[in-house]
Amino acid sequence: MDWNTLLVEDSGAGIFTLTLQRPEQHNAMNLEMIRELRNAFDELSSKASLRGLVLSGGNGPSFCAGGDLRWMQGSAQQPAEQRRAEARELAEMLAALNDFPALTLARINGAAYGGGLGLIACCDLAVAVETAQFALTEVRLGLIPATISPFVVGKLGGANSRRVMLHAKRFNAYEAQALGLISDIAADLEALDQAISRELKLLVKCAPEAVRTTKQLICTVENQAPETVREYTVKCLSETWETDSTREGVSAFFEKRPPEWAT
Repeated sequence: MDWNTLLVEDSGAGIFTLTLQRPEQHNAMNLEMIRELRNAFDELSSKASLRGLVLSGGNGPSFCAGGDLRWMQGSAQQPAEQRRAEARELAEMLAALNDFPALTLARINGAAYGGGLGLIACCDLAVAVETAQFALTEVRLGLIPATISPFVVGKLGGANSRRVMLHAKRFNAYEAQALGLISDIAADLEALDQAISRELKLLVKCAPEAVRTTKQLICTVENQAPETVREYTVKCLSETWETDSTREGVSAFFEKRPPEWAT
């Protein structure tokens, strides 16, 4: 598929890199980018070789500046039904990233505001350059961070979300790490790519089927009382012993050899 706002690359070993490509607009998301992101997530999800996805803002000053204000201004002139339809497309794109059936890793090359921070919150891991700045700026514009809120609150927790949402506090990479938004910090772009590489080297030693099922497990049990999901977890564990991945992984351990999926 041809993309106008994205670059999708096969990085090998089942890893795909998706780069936002609206640098002159600081990778702000318009409706075309939102639709292309959703289509890319769906297309990559169907690949049998899939093991991981890196979401990158490229090498410019911004990872993603959030929603494109020109698109949002135009949307404001639309009938309410059309506004709801476009908001639903954004919400469904974020959900597709959050539920993506492989490990997702945000490569944060620069500033992330509003919806850009929402993209990060939907990823499993995130590494940022030391100079990156973050903010949920919606309230400054009279807007609210509505469609990203389930993912941001899920990542940061309620107290920290109040801290950064209610007065649009700008914060740096170290604060973002303390809040739980990002997992690692790199000194510059070269170090950023090295950090991403380290994470991927860990990933490709793991069974793809087990990673995928574990991610589904996390999404299901998150924020649930243990007794609510007890039978589900029992079922998952008992069924896991029937999988090829478990048989191969345990056999490889006792035979003191790498499992067949390790690269």
